[in-house]
Amino acid sequence: MSMLYLIPTPIGNLEDITLRALRILKEADLILTEDTRTSGKLLKHFDIETRMKAHHMHNEHREVERLVQRIANGETVALISDAGTPGISDPGFLLTRACIDAQIQVECLPGPTAFVPALVISGLPCDRFVFEGFLPVKKGRKTRLEELSKETKTMVFYESPHKLLKTLSHFETYFGADRLASVSREITKLYEETVRGTLAESIQHFQNQPPKGEFVIVVSGTKKE
Repeated sequence: MSMLYLIPTPIGNLEDITLRALRILKEADLILTEDTRTSGKLLKHFDIETRMKAHHMHNEHREVERLVQRIANGETVALISDAGTPGISDPGFLLTRACIDAQIQVECLPGPTAFVPALVISGLPCDRFVFEGFLPVKKGRKTRLEELSKETKTMVFYESPHKLLKTLSHFETYFGADRLASVSREITKLYEETVRGTLAESIQHFQNQPPKGEFVIVVSGTKKE
């Protein structure tokens, strides 16, 4: 039966992939991936020979209709990103929505997502939270930070190493230096690290130790009045 599968892939440790994910990747007619070179290493490690096709932010809009037609004609397609769950700060939403609109069955497997372990080990309330992913780089950033300064729930962000200190400084400006935060990097990898404390303390830590790796920042919400 034709179907679109959304397959989470390891964010670091290759042992985190599921047996079901491996089976579907082997059985699929086509694997869509952000970067065929990156995913090629993963597939080679698990002896998966399914054909790949690049599907990323630069071509997904023009490819969606063609892919939906292929699936509707009987193909089983698996969508993966470079790491983690497709659609979470990665391509996946457009194709998923188009398949749903075309009444094509879509299934997402459970699996690795960086923000979940970072949130759980932060020590901050995780019963209710706001996932922001990557903040706007320029336009809209100030407005969003002003809005979030009033947020009472725990907030979760993604950030790259070369922008980490700038983002933490913005948080300090809009949320206050004493706001509690947890900064995790390289989750599931050899140099995994989590730094907990105030925003001021987090900034000081990464000023002394230059940021390396991919980061998840968890920030406490403002206290309810």
